[in-house]
Amino acid sequence: MNTKKLAEELKSQGYQERLQEIYVDTGVLAYQTERYGRAIQKFEELYGEQDAEIYSAPGRSEVGGNHTDHQHGEVLAASINLDAIAVVSRTEEKIIRLLSDGYPMITVDLSDLKMRKGEEGTSAGLIRGMAHGLQENGHKIGGFQAFVTSDVLNGAGMSSSAAFEVLVGTILSGLYNDMGISPVEIAQVAQYSENVYFGKPCGLMDQMACSVGGLIHIDFADPQKPVVEKVDVDFSAYRHSLCITDTKGSHADLTDDYALIPQEMKQVADFFGKEFLREVNPEDFYKNMAKIREKCGDRPVLRALHFFEEEKRVELEVAALQTGNFQGFLANVQKSGDSSFKFLQNIYSNKDVQNQSVSIGLAVSDSILSGHGTSRVHGGGFAGTIQAFVADDFVETYRETLDGVYGEGSCHVLKVRPFGGIKVK
Repeated sequence: MNTKKLAEELKSQGYQERLQEIYVDTGVLAYQTERYGRAIQKFEELYGEQDAEIYSAPGRSEVGGNHTDHQHGEVLAASINLDAIAVVSRTEEKIIRLLSDGYPMITVDLSDLKMRKGEEGTSAGLIRGMAHGLQENGHKIGGFQAFVTSDVLNGAGMSSSAAFEVLVGTILSGLYNDMGISPVEIAQVAQYSENVYFGKPCGLMDQMACSVGGLIHIDFADPQKPVVEKVDVDFSAYRHSLCITDTKGSHADLTDDYALIPQEMKQVADFFGKEFLREVNPEDFYKNMAKIREKCGDRPVLRALHFFEEEKRVELEVAALQTGNFQGFLANVQKSGDSSFKFLQNIYSNKDVQNQSVSIGLAVSDSILSGHGTSRVHGGGFAGTIQAFVADDFVETYRETLDGVYGEGSCHVLKVRPFGGIKVK
């Protein structure tokens, strides 16, 4: 559809219904309509008036399974109604041109998809990795030009990088493969892109939650064929809201902290001659704890202990939601957070103990949420965001309190979005 026509369509009843489906919250429709309109206008300024399509990929909220995916564990995760959107047109050139709002233009030549060391840690590396991975899997790729804008908080545990990867994969699926590439495959290629081309040793959870959408229970026992189960739950029916608070800590210089978690867990797996903790019998772990401590040290043991217990908690959370036991679900969310703090130890970096923005947020939350909800670290940890499930009649008090600590607009009241990566129009 021509961009001028696309802009006009935004205010139509049909398009408003489409936005309501995607973003769930009626209160954000005016904002999203304006946001989409600005994106179309910016696209025209960059590339001129022409036929274009709009794609979207959400951020994610990890609900259970903190740092278990990279050990082939189980997770419970949800896509949220913050997303990256792209206004896109197909081109005949074998070149991708993409400008993200506030950043320089990125140009990727599809005739050369080899990994480049100079692109590690860059969006260009992610684009090149996505194109290469999809091509290697036998899918068509081709050029496009795009303007991208995102309200997924960067570096705040909502997986802005995974949303971007899934967005690129969904665009290539839509433009060149009739939307025929499965969300699971897009997620797997996105992980490959981030591991190999971006240089970050992440698991598969972030990409899967962003790509598949909704509230999902994922078992990564076989990462090539992850078992994905939709969990139907309406949090509003329990009169609770999902709150994510940006504690304003920086993820800069934390790559080593993140990398040490899977490294130390694998040290324990190595003790048993296994590659991943999921392959280790938990009973054998507990029986041999003294020997493991002697060989690996204490923190690897504590992090492995977190893994084995977190596996149980994910299943308990899913079972509680499926049986309508919301208080049981909240209790296990709290236990998960406590385990991350005490055993996984991903709340702050021990290289900089004076910067504990996440610890402060959890302490404040604990002090005011008794009887009103529960909180825990969100995402990779060390900095970034905390998650809380808060009773609706206490949400404004909670938001005002957390905004008072971190600044206005830090606490976001969100909805679980039913879609992953999609073509909007």
